[in-house]
Amino acid sequence: MKYGELAEAAWTWVLDQVQWDDDGPWIPEFLGAEKPTEFLHGTYTGVGGLAYALAEIELTRPWTTAERELADGIAARVRGSIPTESSISFFDGLVSSIGVLTVLGEPGVDAAVERALEIGTATGWQEGFLAESDSYEPGAVCNDLTLGTGGVLLGALWAIRHGVPAHELADRAIERLLAEQEETAAGVNWLFVPRRYLREPPPLEMPNLTHGLAGIAAVLALAGAELDRPELIETARLGAEHLITMGRSAGGGFEVPRAVPWSERHGDEYTYNWCHGPAGTALLFDALEYAGVDAVAGVSSATWRQRLLDAVRHSGIPKRLHPGFWDNDGRCCGTAGVADAFLTSYQRTNDPADLAFATHLADTLVANAGSSPYWRFLEHKNDDPLLPPGIGWMQGAAGIATVLFRFEAQTTAVPRMDNWWPVQKVGPPTK
Repeated sequence: MKYGELAEAAWTWVLDQVQWDDDGPWIPEFLGAEKPTEFLHGTYTGVGGLAYALAEIELTRPWTTAERELADGIAARVRGSIPTESSISFFDGLVSSIGVLTVLGEPGVDAAVERALEIGTATGWQEGFLAESDSYEPGAVCNDLTLGTGGVLLGALWAIRHGVPAHELADRAIERLLAEQEETAAGVNWLFVPRRYLREPPPLEMPNLTHGLAGIAAVLALAGAELDRPELIETARLGAEHLITMGRSAGGGFEVPRAVPWSERHGDEYTYNWCHGPAGTALLFDALEYAGVDAVAGVSSATWRQRLLDAVRHSGIPKRLHPGFWDNDGRCCGTAGVADAFLTSYQRTNDPADLAFATHLADTLVANAGSSPYWRFLEHKNDDPLLPPGIGWMQGAAGIATVLFRFEAQTTAVPRMDNWWPVQKVGPPTK
């Protein structure tokens, strides 16, 4: 099956899963699941993520009437959630809402920024899962890019780039991140949750893009460049200096453990995806390069980026080397996210090796779908390891299909708050 043919079939299947209530469209997390009890409007598995799919699809063909109605319904649902939203997260909260509304070109971002200011406390933004956990003291906050203060800053910068005055929100996030940094022998570091909130130290660190040092340093580098604050760029560089001491050279590249300290319960010590692997962590060095940082630990930002991508290329993915290794085809944790990153890299550098690897990954997505218009991941610890097919953007058919749309038409990715700094170096999309 060709890329475009499978992409359209998968997207049609996604549309068949969309349901409507009084507040607008929603989707279950996976085929056969009940209606979610929260975050129906979110990016990760909610209907908000379909906005990103719609934006990618519009690069290859006009929307149908049904797709236009879906886009309008998503925007209405997201706007309706803002006044009572208590989560800040990039995945499902107010930062998610900023991303969804901007990619659709819809109003409401200013309201999301105002709500984010309202729910912030003197120490940051509190997520419900922290309060419900026995691992943290009351009032705990996150520092990271997807659930915490780093994500607040990312959302504020994206709003500013779209003409929404979010400088107060950006300043508050920056203040909290600078207050929470920890000096190290090599530079600076941030924990997922600040040390003073931990009931059982030593802390578990997840130093790659989504929940740790790499993501926080990346957004500080972007903030320094966007807001003309060179001290933030220097702080980001010091974060990268420390990150390098946490990693290893392997297979001609460079990689950082998914968790520190690692134990067998975390799965493989190294993975290669967007969330906890080099495919995502390379975005830190894209951000440093964007901010004008010439070198980290005596090596150029561009070289570190290439080393991280080389680690992915020589890791063995997308083969399933053993149970638990590379059992996922999604954007967040699997093949689609890596394919997307390598296609963007090729469009920047014209390196044929990037295109060859990206194409190999895209071909694997086609093969893994088989005769179905969706993908089923594996959970090797289950008695029945084959999981039901996911539907949404980060872990489902919507996100995977849009990668295949890109391969069919060789389009540039739609700029999003989590990718604009490498994407903007590519040039205009090809239609």
